[in-house]
Amino acid sequence: MDVSDLRIALFSGNYNYTRDGANQALNRLVGSLLGRGAKVRVYSPKVANPDFAATGDLVGLPNVPMPVKGRGEYRMPTHLGAAVKRDLEAFRPDIVHLSSPDPAAHAALRWARAHDLPVLASVHTRFETYPRYYNMAFLEPLIIKGLKRFYNRCDALVAPSQSMIDELLAMGMHTRIGLWSRGVDRTIFSSARRDPEWRRSLGLGDDDVAIVFLGRLVMEKGLDVFAETIRRLREQGAAHKVLVIGDGPARGWFEANLPEGAIFAGFKTGEGLGQALASGDVFFNPSVTETFGNVTLEAMASGLPVVAAGATGSASLVAHWVTGQLVAPTGNLKTDAAAFAAALAPYCADRSLRAAHGAAGETRACEYSWEAINAVVADTYVDLVKERRGSQA
Repeated sequence: MDVSDLRIALFSGNYNYTRDGANQALNRLVGSLLGRGAKVRVYSPKVANPDFAATGDLVGLPNVPMPVKGRGEYRMPTHLGAAVKRDLEAFRPDIVHLSSPDPAAHAALRWARAHDLPVLASVHTRFETYPRYYNMAFLEPLIIKGLKRFYNRCDALVAPSQSMIDELLAMGMHTRIGLWSRGVDRTIFSSARRDPEWRRSLGLGDDDVAIVFLGRLVMEKGLDVFAETIRRLREQGAAHKVLVIGDGPARGWFEANLPEGAIFAGFKTGEGLGQALASGDVFFNPSVTETFGNVTLEAMASGLPVVAAGATGSASLVAHWVTGQLVAPTGNLKTDAAAFAAALAPYCADRSLRAAHGAAGETRACEYSWEAINAVVADTYVDLVKERRGSQA
């Protein structure tokens, strides 16, 4: 059996309507699978004006706005519905891939079990950590319990970093977890994209040290820690400026809580994103919700040293004091901000240190090839289908 023999039903809570690292990885995966001759049908909420065109055939799932304050742009797939079930029956998948533990994915899991099909789940984010950022931390144990039940009913999992695999194993989410890492597009992300003129157009002088935030502006990205860290750096007299690349519902909060003078470059994609990122000087990622940290890898590929939380994702990417610094998060805002400020300060003062750690990061980023990485998932599909058919013989 080869990948070209497979018919794959992929379920996603957000395939293309709002751009993020997870759905860009899924679209790349589907493109790779189609290029190798597989048949793929994607099931996800559809909207009138998605952020980007979907790769492959996309079938809409019944959905409602996400019932979380400030996250209304996201949709929650609620169930499969008769039309989706008819489409699944007609498509006749060999395997079902679930990429988010939402109600529709639970229904798809039941459908796959009823049809004796193997199920692979991919883990893209630390859902159990989200309540911390919306004053609902009491929900975390319940979410962990639900995730364990969901993932252990699947045949196997794939996760994007070894640190995330270790975390999932420790939480008892499954015993069979493979590594589906992430790649980086070197035609977009490279230190060669640095543009002094673009910097000057934003008010960044040639000698200014720009500390970069890149990502969707939502609280679970650690915006509170970022803002408090910058405030402490200012108090310490470490010369720097802040460059924010991205947009989102928490932009107003971020603008109000960052010290005066932060530069908001807005949402960027493609070559514009590569230019903006490479035109920074230090990348700061305090998020603990990521399973891989696409933005961290993109910053490394752009030649920036990285200061990041030593949590899942970045801990598998950043080599401490070689490509940047890792700071172990404590969950205490003041304590974490002080530690991050101490890690950022040397880069604000030492151009040669920035250059050395940035160059080392760019070299390491070259190891991440999308085709080789996506082949791991394709091979996992084949293995699971073979095992299921072998057990049926």
